[in-house]
Amino acid sequence: MTADPKSVEDAAVLLRAGQLCAFPTETVYGLGADATNADAVLSIYETKGRPRFNPLIIHCADLAMAETLAEFSPLARLLATLWPGPLTLVLPARPGNGLVDVATAGLDSVGIRIPDHPLALALLAKVGRPLAAPSANPSGKLSPTTAEQVRLGFAGAVPVLDGGPCQAGVESTIIRVEGDRLVQLRAGALARSEIERRLGVTVELAEQGEAITAPGMLASHYAPRALLRLNAEPRAGEAFLAFGPAPAFAGPMHNLSPSGDLHEAARNLFSMLHALDALGKAMIAVAPIPDTGLGEAINDRLQRAAAPRG
Repeated sequence: MTADPKSVEDAAVLLRAGQLCAFPTETVYGLGADATNADAVLSIYETKGRPRFNPLIIHCADLAMAETLAEFSPLARLLATLWPGPLTLVLPARPGNGLVDVATAGLDSVGIRIPDHPLALALLAKVGRPLAAPSANPSGKLSPTTAEQVRLGFAGAVPVLDGGPCQAGVESTIIRVEGDRLVQLRAGALARSEIERRLGVTVELAEQGEAITAPGMLASHYAPRALLRLNAEPRAGEAFLAFGPAPAFAGPMHNLSPSGDLHEAARNLFSMLHALDALGKAMIAVAPIPDTGLGEAINDRLQRAAAPRG
């Protein structure tokens, strides 16, 4: 077992030395590495078993750090008023920004965000460098929302800074800024409708089959060991992930939100899938989830989790 850091200072020492360290954000736990250190970033891919063509989100301590990495248009600056928060912006990379190519998968753009979590912000400030930090799970598996899930996922081989359960429970929303267009590449913890309402902008949806330019665009992702049946009533021998008023069911069941609250459902999604998957059932039936607001992100994760696996 790898020893966990006891403090932000301990975690910063590991990261500045080129080692990995998982840390909490408001969305899920991230597997952090110094984004300016090629060997450190490569160890993220090796540890997760992540495809090298899948770029990483770069986490920044503040807007000043973000501006050293990417070119901000006036529209991008408007979106940045939503930081810190669960929003990743895909922007043109600033030449000579110091990021290693493997962190951006060799693209001329970079996905960056400022997380809304006190430990994450303290850690980024202490390290003084941008951190590449995809979700702290083996590639394609369920994202962790607790430190213990990180430990289980990597069999204790990755040090983790424990910040308690994550509040949002699903990953950040990813928006690409293209001139005067905003394109959502991945639904996430900040609903597209909320961005439009708060900023008075229109956010388009990415076309299906679009080239991978950001994390979370793989067709099969976030998958438990069990298969998922979506928009379903449970059958004998299955586990059931319910939402809202649930039918009578004698088998194992967790309810994302008995009251039908999509924020509560998003917060519980990965932890409840982890719990049901640990029971060893071959199939998990999942109740219908409204496809509005945060339901867009929840359904995105469920559809990717249920997709055929290569």
